[in-house]
Amino acid sequence: MRRGGRDPMPGTYQTTFGDVELLRDLDRQDGWVLSKEGVPQSYVDLQDPTYLDFEYVRLMADVIDLLPEGPLGCVHVGGGACTIPRYIAATRPGSRHIVVEPDARLVDLVREQLDLKSVPKLKVRVAGGREGTAGLWDESADLFVLDAFTAATMPVELATLEYMADIGRVLRPGGTLLVNMADGKGLAFARRLAATVRERFRHVALMAEPGILRGRRFGNLILAASAQPLPIELLGRRAAGGLTQARLVEGDALTRFLGGAAPIHDGEAVLAPVPPPAVFG
Repeated sequence: MRRGGRDPMPGTYQTTFGDVELLRDLDRQDGWVLSKEGVPQSYVDLQDPTYLDFEYVRLMADVIDLLPEGPLGCVHVGGGACTIPRYIAATRPGSRHIVVEPDARLVDLVREQLDLKSVPKLKVRVAGGREGTAGLWDESADLFVLDAFTAATMPVELATLEYMADIGRVLRPGGTLLVNMADGKGLAFARRLAATVRERFRHVALMAEPGILRGRRFGNLILAASAQPLPIELLGRRAAGGLTQARLVEGDALTRFLGGAAPIHDGEAVLAPVPPPAVFG
């Protein structure tokens, strides 16, 4: 039971951009899944926010754990159930969070059913990713998490070089960008988005399960980027030693992965990949 004394109510809820389902995890008493159109969007454990069920979220947490000690100033574009803000609040007390989420009714649902008020120093701005980012102060964030999807598709306007420049403006000189993207056979979108990030940030690393990196199946890939060097050796060990046994690609290996892919610019007719129906059953 959550701190407020009332358990969440599983069911289907109407939000600004369509219905979502709130599902109980039958294996964990306080675990909840937020799903849209059959696609799991977020997982939270209300009593243990350090428990991360989704494999790609664990990879993101690996990066966060290796950032300099102490509280962080964080921006999160894409709210969902606020899994990462909850994790950081538990592991780095005193951190501040600005969550940018366009779906006002989803925000209300997470507040009411998933105890969002329990996360200290968290503010939600109901806005689109670009609009919300444009309103942030220069050099105000240590960590910028870009994890925005419509169902299972990333909005292309959040994948352009022009938007990466605005993210770079918001990050402090030693700040870190984390991007969650999804792709499948051929990895054409992943290559272009990675090229876009590397055009703006000097140091970039890509992490994913080997099967995803080879384009054998659709799944999530994580980009970490910064103007300053990343803790590549430690991060590589963590990624390989986790349950996903992910690979880390950087430097010359990342150049080979990109294969000459060009950055994405505003106005380009680029299609973000849509997962095959079998991915989510």
